[in-house]
Amino acid sequence: MRVLEILAKACAVLAGMLLTVITLMTVVSIVGRNTTGWTIVGDFELSGSAAGAAIALFMPWCQWERGHIIVDFFTNRASPTTQLRLDRFGALMLALVMALMTWRSALGGLSAWKSQTGSMMLGFPEWIVYCGVVPGLALTAVIAFVQALRGFEPAADAAAEAAQ
Repeated sequence: MRVLEILAKACAVLAGMLLTVITLMTVVSIVGRNTTGWTIVGDFELSGSAAGAAIALFMPWCQWERGHIIVDFFTNRASPTTQLRLDRFGALMLALVMALMTWRSALGGLSAWKSQTGSMMLGFPEWIVYCGVVPGLALTAVIAFVQALRGFEPAADAAAEAAQ
């Protein structure tokens, strides 16, 4: 479990660095456009690509920390054991969805590689974007699957089992 935590943190740090680069590039482009008329051509293409990868790279840490939105309106009065079971079931469903997205994104990346497709203005290779998205989705799937099997916290699982 410790390895998953380290990998999730590394993905989040990488995502933060990507967003920092996007921000700096956007500032340079906007300041240049409004002062000297110079701009970074295709900055919106690069921003979109990097933002997509950053979102996928933030997801493992969010799942590790159980930071996804949970609507507990109907389960608020359920027993802790029932809530834990539902949370683990939700983690399993997320693992399956993330595994599906990983698989389809990997196939999309291979297709983009074979066809050598690129962005409209820069011709930036699309397969590179998939390379940034697939690891985050895959790690999220693994973390969610482990949480579905083992639970979220050893103390919480022990308490739920004792309540049975």
